Amino acid sequence: MPPVMDPLDRAQVLLLCDVCQTAALQSHCELCQINLCKACVGEHLSDSSKRHKVVPYKHRTTTPNLNYPKCPNHTEKHCELYCEKCDIPVCSTCISSGKHHGHEFKDILQKPNFMKEIFKTDLKELERRILPTYEEISSYLYSEKVKLEKHYGKLTSAVTKQGEDWHREINIIVNKQKSEIDEMKTKHLAAVNKQEKEIKQITSEVKQSIFDLKKLLDSNDVSLTSGYKSRNAEFRSLPPKVNVSLPSYSPHQINTEQLHQMFGSLSGLSITTEEHGYTMKTPEAVSCPPVKPLLDEPELITTIDTGYKNSLYNVTCLSDEEIWTCGDDEIMKLYNLQGKLLKSIQTKSGNWPQDIAVTRSGDLVYTDPNTKTVNIVKNEQIQEVTRLQGWIPYNVCSTSSGDLLVTMDSENDKQSKVVRYSGSTEKQTIQFDSEGKPLYSSGSSGKYISENKNLDICVADHRAKAVVVVNQAGKLRFRYTGHASTTKGSFNPVGITTDSQSQILTADQHNHCIHILDQDGQFLRYIDNCDLQFPWGLSVDTRDNLFVTELDSVRVKKIKYM
Repeated sequence: MPPVMDPLDRAQVLLLCDVCQTAALQSHCELCQINLCKACVGEHLSDSSKRHKVVPYKHRTTTPNLNYPKCPNHTEKHCELYCEKCDIPVCSTCISSGKHHGHEFKDILQKPNFMKEIFKTDLKELERRILPTYEEISSYLYSEKVKLEKHYGKLTSAVTKQGEDWHREINIIVNKQKSEIDEMKTKHLAAVNKQEKEIKQITSEVKQSIFDLKKLLDSNDVSLTSGYKSRNAEFRSLPPKVNVSLPSYSPHQINTEQLHQMFGSLSGLSITTEEHGYTMKTPEAVSCPPVKPLLDEPELITTIDTGYKNSLYNVTCLSDEEIWTCGDDEIMKLYNLQGKLLKSIQTKSGNWPQDIAVTRSGDLVYTDPNTKTVNIVKNEQIQEVTRLQGWIPYNVCSTSSGDLLVTMDSENDKQSKVVRYSGSTEKQTIQFDSEGKPLYSSGSSGKYISENKNLDICVADHRAKAVVVVNQAGKLRFRYTGHASTTKGSFNPVGITTDSQSQILTADQHNHCIHILDQDGQFLRYIDNCDLQFPWGLSVDTRDNLFVTELDSVRVKKIKYM
């Protein structure tokens, strides 16, 4: 019968040298705390800079109570080895049980050294990436809660406002019909009173005739009796009767479903989570935008000097804090509200840009009439959106759907039109009204353009001295040719923009003011108290602040008007 091998001796056979990782270990250096095979011992001892203490692995000095963990299965034992396959510490009893037969073991004291690298890697990722990400998400969710409180408050206010408007309109209708009822009642009563007066008069005369006849019956006076004339035939002819068809009221049955549709509707709430985004979409009021009243006196908030040489034409908002401008040279400039120049972009051709706009994704778009191109700046690289043949592009705006609307004139200056582009694809042309007449004046004078919140397309036609508004399909809705005023001269529209209330704002160059219209073309008021001098380009930020360029002073003015 072969001698019984100590479990640690059996495990030792399976353990490998820490140096070569190929041969079975036999010895242990207590100074360096590494295990060695027979071949590696000599090389290890050749390092004379240290006083190595190499002993047989079985006789190595250990301090199990301090360094080795207790075995969870055998409480009286300490785990000196680590089973690689099972990924658990084991004691000699665990090994002798046969459960780990054929498994590879390592000295458990080596495990912390190996794990420390994992700890360092995990700690680095947790501190630098994972924790900041979750903190950022927590901050985002907090800001979302603040935003949703504000947003739903706006929705509630909008619905309340709509209810008040409806109540007001209903009260107007009720009071009007009450007034009509009172008027009909007055006319009816007057007719009855007139006939009553006539009847009373005739009745009085009949009574007088009766009295006179009775007196004649008792009298023998020939002169009285011979002068009698009967009025019975007259009294038998009764006055015409007043016939009145009484008015009635027929209340319309309330169609609850139709009433709800007419009152206004809310879009559905859509909540989506993205793997790397955490996006929450909040519903928008479809028919009941919150109302912002116009200020009695618009306020000049700030003035920015752009540094162009002679003329400043256009401005467009990149954000509530940054604006793009263009003027009388080939450079388009980005400023913050403190007047600091943040970025400059030169046109690809070196020509002056005619107009600029910012897309939904924040890219800058500009038109170049000389090269007949519409261009977009992406990552400071200029790309052509389209190059026209026979037409010259002038002014441009970006729509809520991401399309571009471009005003253009024919090369012979005899035709003008608006073209909608989706990317470089022409989607729509707007040129004539329902009678086949041109919507816009011909010639290369400015035709500034903006899309309204109701998707109307608004063009300030300088030569025609009119603002021309068509709906999304291109059908003419109205023309605005100025407001009757003894203090203002001829209407000279140039820049145009719209705001969150679907109000239309257009710059009146020679009258040094801004006209504000409602979405149906009704004049609301002027902005003429901010010392405007030849206002030209207009743009409105998300907070409904108005930015106005002054042609000659080359300044941009920020104005609060709502």
